Amino acid sequence: MAVVTNELMCEMLKQIQERLNRVDHKTDEIKNELQAMRGHLVAVQQDVGNVYQTLVRHEARLERIENRLELGDTHTP
Repeated sequence: MAVVTNELMCEMLKQIQERLNRVDHKTDEIKNELQAMRGHLVAVQQDVGNVYQTLVRHEARLERIENRLELGDTHTP
């Protein structure tokens, strides 16, 4: 069985601390990437909302034009 000394324990604790520091760094990177993705998702949602608003305006305008031209959905044979 290996002899456990204070030096060995200190060396092991240093290695553990280095690994934890790397994990913390990677976690921060992932957090930043997620925040960027969230920002992009919000932008996409806003773009989709704008497209829907434009579509609603065009539909209303088309309906007014059809009414002026007396075009209806009813097909007379």
